[in-house]
Amino acid sequence: MYNPTKPYKHKILRLIEDTWDTPYLKVRRGVYPIFTKKFSGFEIQHTDGIGTKGFYHWNKKTLKNAVIDVLAMNLNDLALAGAVPYAVSDHITIPDDGEKHIIEIVKNLSSICKKYKIAIVGGETSHHDNTDALDISITMSGFVPKIRENQFRVGDVLVGLKSNGLHSNGFTKVRSMFRENEWRDAFIQPTVIYLNTILDLLEKYEIHGMMHITGGAFTKLKDLLIGADAEISTPNKLSPRPIFHELYKRGISDEDMYRTFNCGVGFILSASEKDAKEIVASTPHAAIIGRVVKGKGLVCIQSAFSGRTIVL
Repeated sequence: MYNPTKPYKHKILRLIEDTWDTPYLKVRRGVYPIFTKKFSGFEIQHTDGIGTKGFYHWNKKTLKNAVIDVLAMNLNDLALAGAVPYAVSDHITIPDDGEKHIIEIVKNLSSICKKYKIAIVGGETSHHDNTDALDISITMSGFVPKIRENQFRVGDVLVGLKSNGLHSNGFTKVRSMFRENEWRDAFIQPTVIYLNTILDLLEKYEIHGMMHITGGAFTKLKDLLIGADAEISTPNKLSPRPIFHELYKRGISDEDMYRTFNCGVGFILSASEKDAKEIVASTPHAAIIGRVVKGKGLVCIQSAFSGRTIVL
């Protein structure tokens, strides 16, 4: 039976207190954590969650993978601004009142946040007995050491960073294509976190544009194209994992594959040809995937599934 007093809340507090020793915040314990910043300057906030993928994580109890997913969705988007994360607040929803599940989630969240020097400064847990899925959402704060324009430039070369599968987008489509008793390991594979790779590259190279390939997939590139088109083809090094080919064979069109899924490319950078070649040479699982040419803001992709060119 649901206990609204949440008797495990003191265990949660001890876990989040483990994240408070950071170079960015000074945190004081109270009814709610109170903190002051050790830095000044521009900041950014981002909110995201694991979405429909939480159905698969809950059914297989892959709770650590779920935590990696929610952090990745926020860390990778903060990377677009070259931001350094320093604080998170979370909202955890589970279908039952299982203390052990809440504690396991917070324990993993605390452990990974400590690795990235992120303080957990707030949160909420809720019991939703009318659902069959886990949900974890967080709001992440970061500071921006240097304001950067984020735009693809005509003449740039596009560099793709490999995904390890579906990441955390397109799962509403996945559930519509697979029966509930059908299972693939790809459904719980956690999202790659690109943040440290991106921050390191920003220190070494002049990167003109960046995009995390998540909801909306390759259509997101259109936001970075002004008077330009992106021409993309997928090299063998970044070829889509088998789960993407299976989805395609189940009847999803080329266009919908690239509107919905990352199709093997989790993050895209735009830079001069010289810098692009150096980035690929110095970065594991990176490859040149295309160019930016004069145009009307279109994304033109040679499908890795049929070989035909589609326009988004």
